[in-house]
Amino acid sequence: MAKGPGLYPDIGKKARDLLYRDYQSDHKFSLTTYTANGISITSSGSKKGEFFLADVNTKLISKNITTDIKVDTGSRVFTTITIDEPAPGLKTILSFVVPDQKSGKVELQYLHEHAGISTSIGLTASPIVNFSGVAGTNTLALGTDVSFDTATGNFIKYNAGLSFSTSDLIASLTLNDKADSLTASYYHTLSPLTNTAVGAEFTHGFSSNENSLTIGSQHSLDPLTTVKARVNNFGIASALLQHEWRPKSLITISGEVDTRAIEKSAKVGLALALKP
Repeated sequence: MAKGPGLYPDIGKKARDLLYRDYQSDHKFSLTTYTANGISITSSGSKKGEFFLADVNTKLISKNITTDIKVDTGSRVFTTITIDEPAPGLKTILSFVVPDQKSGKVELQYLHEHAGISTSIGLTASPIVNFSGVAGTNTLALGTDVSFDTATGNFIKYNAGLSFSTSDLIASLTLNDKADSLTASYYHTLSPLTNTAVGAEFTHGFSSNENSLTIGSQHSLDPLTTVKARVNNFGIASALLQHEWRPKSLITISGEVDTRAIEKSAKVGLALALKP
């Protein structure tokens, strides 16, 4: 477990990863190659229904500076420059999208033994300013996430979260959507040797008075093969099988079925990631 409370997105992340990460109903392929000078190039494509999307991502790491450039099928260029620890615990991230002139943003992250702070500001005349902070320890942490639009003078986001962690259990409570929804999540490690864990997420919407509940589990059949399953209160059941058939190369097969309408066709997703 990392020392300190981490950043605000870390609240409830373990449960979210167990319940939602790697599940998909599309077909995706990615290939990563490395040049002699350490540049990694990842080409990926995904088929979503009748549409095919592709992008090429180039990453260069030089000392403590990482430059990440991605070009997609819409001829957009996404650039992210990360400077890791120009000072102890500090990280600087500059990102922008070409040709979107309003996409530029600079972010500062600071990690401390008892605090995690992230603040960002858009590089425009009337930028959106975001601040998130977490205070506490790696056992108990309390945080908030706020965004302010200087053009309108309004808060466009204000969230709050609480996290409690032990060696085998993580529970969190977050207030989202401008205090309109409450989410509670739970993650419990049953067996570290087999990576067996269970998790749950419950969300209540105050204005809609609607509830949603998702529960799931994961288990490693062997050091290279993991299975996961989940089901929600709407009757949607999903499962996946992920196998590392060579170092860092993964094949993931996932499926989803509506148990309340078995006559409908099940959705099947396939993801193949190759890293030589």
